Amino acid sequence: MRYELYYWPSVPGRGEFVRLALEEGAADYVDVGRESGRGTGVRAIVRSLEDRKLDHPPFAPPFLKAGRLLIGQTANILLYLGPRLGLVPAAESSRLWAHQLQLTIADFVDEIHDVHHPIAASLYYAQQKKESRRRSVHLREERIPKFLGYFERIVARSGAATGYALGRRVSYVDLSLFQLMAGLRYAFPQAMAGSKYPALCALHDRVADRPRIASYLESPRRLGFNEDGLFRHYPELDGPTA
Repeated sequence: MRYELYYWPSVPGRGEFVRLALEEGAADYVDVGRESGRGTGVRAIVRSLEDRKLDHPPFAPPFLKAGRLLIGQTANILLYLGPRLGLVPAAESSRLWAHQLQLTIADFVDEIHDVHHPIAASLYYAQQKKESRRRSVHLREERIPKFLGYFERIVARSGAATGYALGRRVSYVDLSLFQLMAGLRYAFPQAMAGSKYPALCALHDRVADRPRIASYLESPRRLGFNEDGLFRHYPELDGPTA
């Protein structure tokens, strides 16, 4: 199976959670938005979004083409890829648990995004700076501790011996937690300094050291964080850990 990932070419964004799974799973895939040539690039993404003939049209990137399937939403894509790439345990209860954790990560990602777009995604950050600064205080002092505290307990409990969220083997949840920690460190370096989340910090480093992920991180396929993406660093929104 050759997978086709559709996501914007200039930012890691939500597509990066899928890329990490494809890379760790040694999948044969093409990052359509970053390709050049006929039937690729941003035009291919837009064509799919505007195609009224699709039975199951995606709302927005990322979406994944797998054979005749067209799958949207990050958590839904990972639910599909997990068992096929060996990135989730076989038991149904474990798969549901992994999906539940991934949906919780998605909730947190939305809150992080909304710090720099608290009024509307259609407005520029410069048009909502005042509201962003106010919201950033709540994110740093309330929401980051709430979400990371929850994931810290999960990893510390389940990964006492291996350091992974679901037990002995790495899962797509671990890869997503890696990206979450990396993004937060980029966007809020002061708030994340001296982190009180040792299990999550260890998980981040453990994932980064995995051979396939380490190779990917050093490759041009890995997109850097920037101020057009999901995790943005605006110094005025950062602050010391509460």
